[in-house]
Amino acid sequence: MSETTTTYRAEGGDEGAVSRFVERFAAELTEAGMQRMAARVFAALLASESASMTSAELGDRLRISPAAVSGAIRYLSQVGMVSRERDPGSRRDRYVLHDEVWYESLTRRDAILTRWEKVLRDGSEILGADTAAGRRTAETAAFFEFLQKEMLTMLDRWRDHKAATAAEEPKA
Repeated sequence: MSETTTTYRAEGGDEGAVSRFVERFAAELTEAGMQRMAARVFAALLASESASMTSAELGDRLRISPAAVSGAIRYLSQVGMVSRERDPGSRRDRYVLHDEVWYESLTRRDAILTRWEKVLRDGSEILGADTAAGRRTAETAAFFEFLQKEMLTMLDRWRDHKAATAAEEPKA
């Protein structure tokens, strides 16, 4: 059995269902604004048992070219969703989905929101509090400030929830 045939592991062995899931989730990510190939590669890594694949495995699994894999990996690496590791005993690179990828992604968004809020507050001062543009810009800054506070609270609650859930799971 080749490496790529054991990449996905589905309940009942239905690899076709897993492939359909990968494409369906990738379509949702694309609809939300992620690049199409990056979305497909991300979904494939997410659905793989080891959360890692080589370029060849990704190309075979998704039926895409090495160049398409490379471009997708470059994008996913830039946004901090995957990393590159050397395949042990080989010259091949293995692409690995980060642990807690969504948590980390939202944490990075927090830094972006902070920068946007600062620029918007500066813009509001420049535009003037007595102008429609200044009020609109100030309201946008206030929204980002609110969103940031709520997101940090939510991420803390997620950590607590995850720890409590892990404590309840039976040990293998």
